[in-house]
Amino acid sequence: MFTLEDEIGPAGITPLAAGAEGLMEDVTILAFDDCVVLEQEDAMTGEVVRVSLSMAQLADLAAALDLPEGSYRLSRPKAG
Repeated sequence: MFTLEDEIGPAGITPLAAGAEGLMEDVTILAFDDCVVLEQEDAMTGEVVRVSLSMAQLADLAAALDLPEGSYRLSRPKAG
């Protein structure tokens, strides 16, 4: 279960932890033009933990989900 919100600024996606076994606190995903930010409240401290990924890091992560163990380098089109 998740929510998807298209606001002025970043698009927000929140996978919800309600009722599912093994899930932790809700995660908020903020998508900007140049990066993606993941936010999750630390249940022990109550503080929000943030991780920022560049678009290149996000592409590498997405590709890695479907690849077997190994070392890879994605080729990216050159700008201009």
